[in-house]
Amino acid sequence: MKPHGKNPKQKVYVIIPARLHSTRLAGKLLLDLHGKPLILHTVEQAKKARNIEKVIVATDSEQIFKVVEASGNIAVITSEDHQSGSDRITEIAENLPENSIIVNVQGDEPTISPQTIESAVEAILSDDLIDISTTCEKISNLNDILSPDVVKVVTDKNDFALYFSRSLMPFPREAVKKYGSLETALQTDKNLLALYRKHTGLYVYRREFLLKFTKFNQTNLEKTEMLEQLRALENGAKIKVVEVSESSIGVDTAEDFERVKILLEK
Repeated sequence: MKPHGKNPKQKVYVIIPARLHSTRLAGKLLLDLHGKPLILHTVEQAKKARNIEKVIVATDSEQIFKVVEASGNIAVITSEDHQSGSDRITEIAENLPENSIIVNVQGDEPTISPQTIESAVEAILSDDLIDISTTCEKISNLNDILSPDVVKVVTDKNDFALYFSRSLMPFPREAVKKYGSLETALQTDKNLLALYRKHTGLYVYRREFLLKFTKFNQTNLEKTEMLEQLRALENGAKIKVVEVSESSIGVDTAEDFERVKILLEK
């Protein structure tokens, strides 16, 4: 592989995997959000990031393709057979230049901050050891800490990922012994909240690692937690976790959609 690191000529591409069908909120990417389809808000937010070359929507839907193309943005029709967003963006990445940087932005993140994208990209460009960079946020809500739908991440002293889990981690053993239960400990000792970080769905890959990663077999940990990033960790990937202050709402339900509508009105 050619040297990369801080090479200013290294091109960065945002690829947004976009499927029309959704189990919890039908056709969510084409829902009208203040006069335009939700997917276009995501595209426009990504295009504001200052250190990217191009934004590409990768979709198996003719409807999404036509909406994106009609707006003057770039869309590519991909196979219907992909099992994950990573597989879908890999189909596009195979045709991009060697040593490109690939940013995977979820299509249902219309409020994603351009600064979040910039921070994750800068992290991978600044360190040759990094295969993937991703982002996390502080957790201030007790329900989020206990929810299996909120993925937690723990890192080493250099902010490389040690593990991702749907379970609470780290486990505050002494506090639980002191207060009698996990929930009571978290409610009583407010300092405990500072231990926890929510993993968010932004990934930045070196192109060559992404092409290898999607050919790895699923691992036991990945299948157990249903977290694709564990496959990367189990295969020795160095994943840098960048803490960001700008939170984003992924639209999975009708309630999420209403929250985003209100947020954009403000």
